[in-house]
Amino acid sequence: MADTPVTPATDLAGYLTRYPQELTFGDEEPETVMDRYHTSDYEMVSDGILLDRKRLLDHVRPGRKRAASIQVEVDEVIVHGDRVASRYRLIASMRKGNVIATEIYMFGQLADDGRLHRVTQLTRTIPAEQS
Repeated sequence: MADTPVTPATDLAGYLTRYPQELTFGDEEPETVMDRYHTSDYEMVSDGILLDRKRLLDHVRPGRKRAASIQVEVDEVIVHGDRVASRYRLIASMRKGNVIATEIYMFGQLADDGRLHRVTQLTRTIPAEQS
């Protein structure tokens, strides 16, 4: 019996916690991880800036070298039809010792196969002790 693939549609909180770990610390290429959870034409608008697949992958590569650990704390997730929403915090401990904590409000649209097609998110940096 084959395992049902986990997608943002089937487990949004799991996606939010698993995806950054797999992308940053996994053995697979970033493209493989990204394609597991996102459509090939995936777009993210983060704080008003449009990031397509290439720009997102370009952003990930340096992060793989700088991050020592990543923790995600999920407060709320909603999946309704092809729409998703979440409120969570991403805390990244960097190899040089600094900690970057970000509060994220995400709203997205799913493809028919349960992967993310488009996301709009608002973020704000918060003190690490608020995480």
